[in-house]
Amino acid sequence: MKRKIAIAGTAVLALIASIMVFVKPADAAVGLRVNSGRIVEANGSNFVMRGVSHPHVWYTSQTSSFANIKSLGANTVRVVLGSGQRWGPSNDLGTIVNLCRTNRLICVLEAHDTTGYGEEGAAATLDQAASYWIGQRTALAGTENFIIINIGNEPFGNNASVSATWPTATSNAIGRLRSAGFEHMIMVDAPMWGQDWQFIMRDNAQSVFNSDPQRNTVFSIHMYGVFDTAAEIQDYLGRFRTAGLPIVVGEFGHNHSDGNPDEDTIMSYTQANGIGYIGWSWSGNGGGVEYLDMVTNFNPAQLTSWGQRIFNGTNGIRATSREATWFGGVNPTTPTTTAPTTRPPTTPPTTPPTSNPPTGRACTATYAITGQWQGGFQAEVRVTAGSSAISGWTVNWTYANGQSVTQSWNTTLTSSGSSVSARNVSYNGSLGAGASTTFGFLGSWNGTNSAPTPTCTAT
Repeated sequence: MKRKIAIAGTAVLALIASIMVFVKPADAAVGLRVNSGRIVEANGSNFVMRGVSHPHVWYTSQTSSFANIKSLGANTVRVVLGSGQRWGPSNDLGTIVNLCRTNRLICVLEAHDTTGYGEEGAAATLDQAASYWIGQRTALAGTENFIIINIGNEPFGNNASVSATWPTATSNAIGRLRSAGFEHMIMVDAPMWGQDWQFIMRDNAQSVFNSDPQRNTVFSIHMYGVFDTAAEIQDYLGRFRTAGLPIVVGEFGHNHSDGNPDEDTIMSYTQANGIGYIGWSWSGNGGGVEYLDMVTNFNPAQLTSWGQRIFNGTNGIRATSREATWFGGVNPTTPTTTAPTTRPPTTPPTTPPTSNPPTGRACTATYAITGQWQGGFQAEVRVTAGSSAISGWTVNWTYANGQSVTQSWNTTLTSSGSSVSARNVSYNGSLGAGASTTFGFLGSWNGTNSAPTPTCTAT
């Protein structure tokens, strides 16, 4: 018997006349949604999670972790919260929502108090977790494009009779959120400390999915010692893919006290099959599993061996992550030069200079301020290839008013005085003729924050 050791771990409405029930069709769903077993954005672009968990409820002062996680290439962060039974309650969701939006991260918000219910005496029920989310409804209103609600972490332990209630308890919790008006994508964790070693989630996933009137539920499997062979990983995930049901690896590590998970297969199989993964965890682990820290003392410049593996290794986050198009990222399957029509509610962007794509092996760059506050700002640079494909690019600009860059993502950026140079990273240098990509950054300013005119050099 294996287990994970818990740690302080619309436009259209269809009226069905015969039963007089309003049902929202799948194509009318708002924000992130399930389509044919995959996660898609409101514009239909596929979204594959590449992220890590951040233990916010135990380290509420570590708000810089959102930008730091983004800077290492992640497109998703799973935020550990407390519903009040064991930790928290986390009543700072307004702050968290702003951090997610500002740092252009899809955020999976999870209530951790349910961990190991039936085996951990203090654990909360899924019904209590649902009550917590309903109490946070106002803070989450209008965030369906970038917030996913993970009802409860690892909601049952290894008590077989209690874990057998997972299908009913999960369906009831989903129903309560929908009745309360939530239109968010919902994520549900497996029982048995998240590892589902008796296949309770696997064998009941279809009925639970069907219980969601919006058909917008994603299943999350946690892979530790139970998943120590390639065959186990491929079989479990493959059954969801064959059934057309949405699955993500909501937690996994490179090692664990209950066995050695096969992280290489987890990462290669998910990449080959368009399945999301979220590693555990950014920093701050205790209870004997400190080796699961990805960085030391929340410092992004001090990657551990696990951090190096998940961020920089084969099939790692830097190589495979794509920013959500809602934030301005480019859909790799459908390159576009048009920004999404729906944007985060920020200060209106500075109008970028207009120009036609250049001819030949060349590129252009446009600079836009997408958000600004006293002393700080967020900006985006869009790089567009000319009439021929390019394999790399470098963008340069000079600030006129003493601005400086403090954090960046989707680029390797260096500064020398007022001069800034940004070049592509491994996954966004190759652009087809006329195709675009974006990178972003946070900066500081004082007095004036005029937008510079960047130049772009292609290779």
